[in-house]
Amino acid sequence: MSLVFTNGCFDILHRGHLEMFRFCKTKADFLLVGIDSDTRVKKLKGQSRPINCENDRKLMLESIRWIDKVVIFNDEQQLSELIKNSQPDIMVVGSDYKNKNVIGSNFAKQLIFFERLNEYSTTKTIQYITNR
Repeated sequence: MSLVFTNGCFDILHRGHLEMFRFCKTKADFLLVGIDSDTRVKKLKGQSRPINCENDRKLMLESIRWIDKVVIFNDEQQLSELIKNSQPDIMVVGSDYKNKNVIGSNFAKQLIFFERLNEYSTTKTIQYITNR
């Protein structure tokens, strides 16, 4: 069985996320998604985030037909261990990570960059709602 791994905050789901999950599932039999814990999201995105708590985000992701398993991680070390232990055939990350260090990519057989859909962004969604 082939395995693909991807990760992120997935705070407010939008079409860009869904397109990436669908893409991931075309690459392997099993899709494992890692999500940042609430503590980690606050560190990365600021004190006003996440909008949805980690358990709610996990439940939403588990409800998506292309995703087979969701795991919460707290820091870079746990993320790296998760990838090392799962030994994915493919790791998929957003194209904004090109030319950047991708944590755990050394444990994947192949790294693929998913071309982000520019009009979709959690930050843009939050700004839109705030400015209404």
